[in-house]
This record gives sequence, C-alpha cells and structure tokens, in this order.
Amino acid sequence: MPPRLKDKYDSEVVAGLREQYRYANVMQVPRITKAVVNIGLGEALSDANALDKAADDVTAITGQKPVITRAKRSIANFRLREGNAIGVAATLRGPRMWEFLDRLVSAALPRIRDFQGLNPNAFDGRGNYSLGIREQLIFPEIDYDKVDKVRGMQVTIVTTARTDEEGRKLLELLGLPFRKN
Repeated sequence: MPPRLKDKYDSEVVAGLREQYRYANVMQVPRITKAVVNIGLGEALSDANALDKAADDVTAITGQKPVITRAKRSIANFRLREGNAIGVAATLRGPRMWEFLDRLVSAALPRIRDFQGLNPNAFDGRGNYSLGIREQLIFPEIDYDKVDKVRGMQVTIVTTARTDEEGRKLLELLGLPFRKN
C-alpha cells in the first residue's frame, strides 16, 4: 500500500496543479524527488560522542542510517581542518520520503511551540524548500528521556518545479502549513 501523502499527491495534487498551470502532459506536473535531513554539529570537533548521538536521532526520525558529512575546507577561526566530521545527513527517496513528509506535516510540525506556520519565502529560486527545526524533540520517535542535548536540524525538500511559485503550490496542496505574509 503506498504512503498516505503519495496517494494524496496522485489523486488531488496532480489534478490541482494541472488545472491551475495548464500542463499539457501529466509528466510536466512538479513532483518531490527527495528530502534531505541534515544536522550540523560544531561540537563534534571537541565531543566525538555528539556525532553518534546525532546519527541515532536521525536514524530514529528517518528510519535510515545517515552518512557523516565532512568539512570541505579548513577554517582556522573555527579550528576546523579539511576532512573533519562536522555533521550527519540522510537523503530520503521513494516511500520512505513520503512517510517522513507525512509524519513531518501531521505529527511533528503541530508539536512546535508557538507555531505560526512555515516561512513561505524559504525557497531557493528553483522550487526547492528548506526549513530549519530548532529541536529534534518535536518528532514522536525521539524518546525525551534519552536526549542528551537539544539539536536543531535542517530539512530540504527537493522538487522538479521550475519556479518557487510552482514549488510553493505543490507543497501547499500536500498540506505544508505556510503562514500568510
């Protein structure tokens, strides 16, 4: 059985976008290709345990083991050397991506304190959306008692939309709660 959000995309979103933007072919309709969950860890330079804890958090949230990201270049002011481990990232595609996005929209985002909606201007110019989450505790998979430190994370949703307007409409129809400007 396909994920709930994928069903919604196939049944409602494709029709809505096709009607609004007058796509001649169903293959022109924007779709989500991947979702990337990333935690950057500055403290990983001094605390080797932080990387493992963050990797455990990302594994619990995404259901997939993350890769360790390394510094591309040295920055003396940050005591950073090229090749140092500075974060973890998981790239989700297919059914796992749809399940994650469904949990993000229906379970995690409503648990944010004083939530006003997502920033509608956080698109990159090519229809991809990035959102920052201040604490991993909003995900129901994280056990509050086992958390050693509150960590933020970045979620990037990559789409095939050509413009930010198309990308925003795609994500709105999927149920992402954007705030009104």
